[in-house]
Amino acid sequence: MTIKIGDTAPDFTLPSQDGTSVSLKDYQGKSVVLYFYPKDDTPGCTAESCAFRDQYEVFKSAGAEVIGVSGDSPESHQKFATKYQLPFTLLSDKGDKVRNLYGAKTMMGLVPSRITYVIGSDGKIQYIFDSMFNFKGHVEEALKVLQGMQSV
Repeated sequence: MTIKIGDTAPDFTLPSQDGTSVSLKDYQGKSVVLYFYPKDDTPGCTAESCAFRDQYEVFKSAGAEVIGVSGDSPESHQKFATKYQLPFTLLSDKGDKVRNLYGAKTMMGLVPSRITYVIGSDGKIQYIFDSMFNFKGHVEEALKVLQGMQSV
């Protein structure tokens, strides 16, 4: 299954870094920046997550919540979030069920891809940014889209 711009974002429920279950529907009526990343505490994923952290207040001001998703355990997410002072939710997608639901595949069948979805307050996909190596681009592109949505 491949998600396209204009599609309704599939709902899901996953455990967060603090052990609570989080569903996409919990954010109904809000915009969500949902980013899939390969692994906690690796150089690229740290750069990407810290870039989201550094702009987190701008995302909040734009009416959006940031959610990171990888296959790491909630305990790994807790350590990662604490180490880098990440103020947003990280979700554990063991078995890549949600990653597959969104069509965020793996590179060459080995490494989970790095892909960001901007979901509007109506629950529809507004933008998709897929780049393995442009870590900060995920943040910059998502902000541009959200700011454009505000000016409409």
